[in-house]
Amino acid sequence: MMGHITGVPDTVIELALVALAVSLVLAFVRLVRGPSLMDRVTSLELIASLVAAIVAVYAIGTDDPALIDVAIALALVAFMGAVAFARYAELRERP
Repeated sequence: MMGHITGVPDTVIELALVALAVSLVLAFVRLVRGPSLMDRVTSLELIASLVAAIVAVYAIGTDDPALIDVAIALALVAFMGAVAFARYAELRERP
């Protein structure tokens, strides 16, 4: 019984986790299929964000506030990776 402590129904937590898992599978398919490097990097960024969202939803379901810190750190690392790649792509396109 995951959601009884926080007041969030178990069904809502389970549906959110299922939706995030389906999104994760679809993002992984895009990562594998490509076709361009930008598609792969974007899907990798999405995968990192989805993992952070899964951790956050799980933290809400189990009422474990320490996991929220983990989700925030994952999201921050994913964001910094996206910024770094955007900078790299911008420099690569210049003559």
